[in-house]
Amino acid sequence: MGKWEDNKAWFLVLPVFVLVAISAIIPLMTVVNYSVQDIFGPGERYFVGIEWFEEMLANKRLHDALWRQFLFSGLVLLIEIPLGVLIALAMPKRGWGVSVSLVLLALPLLIPWNVIGTIWIIFTRPDIGLLGVAINGLGVEFDHTAAPLDAWITVMLMEVWHWTPLVALLAYAGLRAIPEAYFQAARIDGASPWAVFRYIQLPKMRGVLTIAVLLRFMDSFLIYAEPFVLTGGGPGNSTTFLSIYLVKLSTAMDVGPAAAFSIIYFLIILLFSWLFYQALQNVGTGDRQ
Repeated sequence: MGKWEDNKAWFLVLPVFVLVAISAIIPLMTVVNYSVQDIFGPGERYFVGIEWFEEMLANKRLHDALWRQFLFSGLVLLIEIPLGVLIALAMPKRGWGVSVSLVLLALPLLIPWNVIGTIWIIFTRPDIGLLGVAINGLGVEFDHTAAPLDAWITVMLMEVWHWTPLVALLAYAGLRAIPEAYFQAARIDGASPWAVFRYIQLPKMRGVLTIAVLLRFMDSFLIYAEPFVLTGGGPGNSTTFLSIYLVKLSTAMDVGPAAAFSIIYFLIILLFSWLFYQALQNVGTGDRQ
């Protein structure tokens, strides 16, 4: 009877699980249905099997967008995770500075994604933008609407500014959860700041950093609104990431190929998120041993 009483709380959250499952499964099944049919109009559709999947997997533009996306997500993780940890380490641990720091860090996270793109369009314009005018004033030609490298730099700066605070907040929460006794023992042993970070702070932050890596990878791999507003996928196709390519494909009324690509996109994210999670868990197991 006691075991039943302990598990009875699951019935309270069961309706939520059912609603989430329905809201996720029905759209997914619709996409799967479209991915195996050639649709000509209402009532005109023909089963084509995996034809659209084969076409998408052989599509060179998709390959280019995929490698572009991997490069972008890899750079995001390489920059934002260490930078977020450094910011968390530098934040005050007590006093009024804690509240001020947390509020300032949270501000970029409160801005809608499409507004982020608009802000950075104005900020980086070479004629009136504060950053654009300043860079060009130094004698360096900078125009993210014409130069692919400038577009990439602008998109990366925008992404780092927007989402590094999330990593910093997660890392700060992990740091504040470490018992003070660990630091007292380290001071008694005469441990250096690097040793404290390597053997106390970093292992204790493993859980929150795992969440940060997974969240940032998935979100950066799904990025759409910010680069679309900022560059529209250009100049050329230099910032056409997978999501932008998918939208272009679907707006061209290629429903079947777009649906097949959506499933491939979903499976890629699922696979790499699982690989990241397993790798981070294995690293944590190795540290404990």
